[in-house]
Amino acid sequence: MLTAEDFKEGKVLLIDKPLEWTSFQVVNKLRWHIRKRFGIKKIKVGHAGTLDPLATGLLILCTGKKTKSIEQYQAQIKEYTGTFVIGATTPSFDLETEINEHFSTDHITERLLHETTQQFTGTIQQKPPIFSAIKKDGKRLYELAREGKTTEIKSREVTVPVFEITNIDLPNIEFRIVCSKGTYIRSIANDYGKALNSGAHLSVLRRTKIGDFSVTDAQSIDEFIAVLSN
Repeated sequence: MLTAEDFKEGKVLLIDKPLEWTSFQVVNKLRWHIRKRFGIKKIKVGHAGTLDPLATGLLILCTGKKTKSIEQYQAQIKEYTGTFVIGATTPSFDLETEINEHFSTDHITERLLHETTQQFTGTIQQKPPIFSAIKKDGKRLYELAREGKTTEIKSREVTVPVFEITNIDLPNIEFRIVCSKGTYIRSIANDYGKALNSGAHLSVLRRTKIGDFSVTDAQSIDEFIAVLSN
């Protein structure tokens, strides 16, 4: 049986984040239930790597003394699966914003789709999306974007050991990507579309692994609350 001391000493929780939840909402929900279950006023809970609200999958949460290990988990290699839509772009590079431009896909073949992935494997330079939580001059980039302000974003070096197309049903293509900390899959979608001489945006994203941790071992929020209540 779990005790308040277990959570204060520190636990690593694997949660399967649902669609449309922010990572912060998951942290708040679990913290509230832990406090309520054991009648404690304070307990540290943090997550090791943000997932966008439109993404699902593995979220590592640390409690108590284990929150000191968050950076260690954040630094580990990650695996994602999902879907790109070819032939259209959005300002946010995903479904957070409406399609702003359409492109021809007449020239796109299965061979081209597979060969173009090679441009995005290894160590690459990547510009984060303007709709991101990165701070510039004290403001989040997405705040500037929503105000209609443009800002110069510097490229950063990221590593992508694996980028493979797993299914093609144009305009939708499914993928698996293994990448380093700080890689934006939305940016890969946008850049991949350009490399195809077309356009692309991200429509589905699921984080399946962080280091040796897998989403197959994760609990839903409801499952965690049920175990906590026993």
